[in-house]
Amino acid sequence: MGSLDSDDAAKADEKPQHRVQITEAFYLGLYEVTQGQYRQVMGRNPSVFEGPGVDVPAERVSWNDAQEFCRQLSALPAERAAGRLYRLPTEAEWEYACRAGSTGVYPFGDTAAALDEYAWSSANAEKRTHPVGQKTANAWGLYDMLGNVWEWCQDAYDPDEGYYERFEGRLAVDPAGPLGASKRVTRGGCYHGNPRPLRSASRNAILLGYTGGCFGFRLAGSVPFPESEARSPQPSGVGTPPRQVRWRKLRRASRPWNQRRSKPCRFTSSATVFGRSRPPVMRTCHR
Repeated sequence: MGSLDSDDAAKADEKPQHRVQITEAFYLGLYEVTQGQYRQVMGRNPSVFEGPGVDVPAERVSWNDAQEFCRQLSALPAERAAGRLYRLPTEAEWEYACRAGSTGVYPFGDTAAALDEYAWSSANAEKRTHPVGQKTANAWGLYDMLGNVWEWCQDAYDPDEGYYERFEGRLAVDPAGPLGASKRVTRGGCYHGNPRPLRSASRNAILLGYTGGCFGFRLAGSVPFPESEARSPQPSGVGTPPRQVRWRKLRRASRPWNQRRSKPCRFTSSATVFGRSRPPVMRTCHR
């Protein structure tokens, strides 16, 4: 986890690169939470860039707002009955999923030549967000891990603590960030500004109550999480009912994940949306 010393674009808080072990499997949404999903759960849409349609990512969302979304979604009767709890990914989970078995600067290699293919950035976004899932997914089928909107993580952030330095030369097991800090980590970069943050290890830190037109989030869910029923709203076409969040189940890393390679994935289950059947959407990554 983190950047190599040889990465000239890396900031000090991305170093030293260190080994991380994630001991439990988890689910991660294939897409960023959209405006249609946010409105369906929260009853409002805080976003600056409304439309086209409902599949544009929700933004102007604070860390506190994202937490409340997870709480309200988890409290829906169907979700409570099934024992499903939604949350933000930890920073380690986010980078693990973004890299998708890769070890380079980007999920697709060490140069930015293909960045336009994978991400909405200042180079191609025309100063606004775009519908999720239009760019190429990473090796594990996750879309927009770089660009479009910054994604909140669960972890706190203290720029003066040297958090990564704690793990230099040793294994970090399920790291969850420092305690008591007033800022929270965001990852992935966004549609405007310098493309420099659009790297697998790039980190950002924002006050947990801050809202801005480039801050959104992606849902995570811990295992056990019933594979047959992922019922939260999913991006849909204009004028059609929201469908369920599409999930990727990520197996735990049996050894430090920066030594792992991506493996083939297969469909494993069907999903329902508030009781209505949908085609298979859950994919399992095998060690």
